[in-house]
Amino acid sequence: MNKKTAVIYQSHYGATKRYAEWIAEELGAELTERKDARSSLLSKYGLVIYGGGLYAGGILGADLIAKNPCESLVLFTVGLTDPAVTDYSPILNRSFPQGLPRGAKVFHLRGGIDYGKLGLLHKGAMVMMKKMTIGKKTKAELPTEERVFADTYGGKVDFTDKASIYPLTEYVRGLGERTL
Repeated sequence: MNKKTAVIYQSHYGATKRYAEWIAEELGAELTERKDARSSLLSKYGLVIYGGGLYAGGILGADLIAKNPCESLVLFTVGLTDPAVTDYSPILNRSFPQGLPRGAKVFHLRGGIDYGKLGLLHKGAMVMMKKMTIGKKTKAELPTEERVFADTYGGKVDFTDKASIYPLTEYVRGLGERTL
């Protein structure tokens, strides 16, 4: 690629960070945590790859890229549910009320959860989410996404997989061939 690439991420419990590290390593990109990224930093890169965990129906730290245009943007989200069966449009609409930046490409990756490491606020949110989504339904009555939530509730599960970054890294390499 002709211009530098930055991988910027925000992660609470580590899955998004792990993916960001893998992506940065694979692409030879600079890695920056969201708390260290400022709008002026974004303009230094031909491509910004932003990764945020999914929390409370939004993308962690997405305000950085929603409010600050990038020359070229790739976004990846990390959540518990299977991207093959999940509709992310409500989350994207909430995180980007003005719409995704023009030309942005989005990838969804699967993370994990360890209820033993959740902070009090997140534990409370998960209890509320369980009451709202599962309630008194049987597992057979639950849609796939909610069934995954019910199966993992209260435990520890890790769906992170380095191989799942390859569609993203191949897309970025293709951008380089077309010149950023």
